[in-house]
Amino acid sequence: MRIPNVTEIERRPTHPGEMLREDFLPEFGLTPAELASAIGVSRQSIYELIGERRRLSPEMAVRLARLFGNSPEFWMNAQRAVDLWEASQRIKDEISEIVPLSTT
Repeated sequence: MRIPNVTEIERRPTHPGEMLREDFLPEFGLTPAELASAIGVSRQSIYELIGERRRLSPEMAVRLARLFGNSPEFWMNAQRAVDLWEASQRIKDEISEIVPLSTT
């Protein structure tokens, strides 16, 4: 079965760290240090995440979901989108050489 992907995302999806930095921290009036304390992680891990130098781990997704009242899947889907986009950019030339299979 083949389901074609007709739209290629041209821009990098929003990193979960950017979401925290730009949306969640200001909305809840939290500093990065307060966030770290609230979810029981180091300040360094939060600063690396909001600086987009660290990937969001499943454990972090569970912690953030608990604090903000959303789901771990919300956070992991954001990270997954970034990971897939970055992977596709890294191997774009190689992928273009792959000939899709056809059932006909």
